[in-house]
Amino acid sequence: MADWGPVVIAVVLFVLLTPGLLFQLPGNNRVVEFGNMQTSRISILVHTIIYFGLITIFLIAIGVHIYTG
Repeated sequence: MADWGPVVIAVVLFVLLTPGLLFQLPGNNRVVEFGNMQTSRISILVHTIIYFGLITIFLIAIGVHIYTG
């Protein structure tokens, strides 16, 4: 059986936390901007830290597993 939990969690978080796609934190003109399709270096750093924190919580602390087969 294959464990698809880490793959699914990583892909979903990557799509949700892509800077500028759904939201950007910090934005260019405001603290949070939604759907502006732009990014900055500080925004990439903030989203990377959030991604690392959430993926650590979901995969190591909670231990999400999705088995197929």
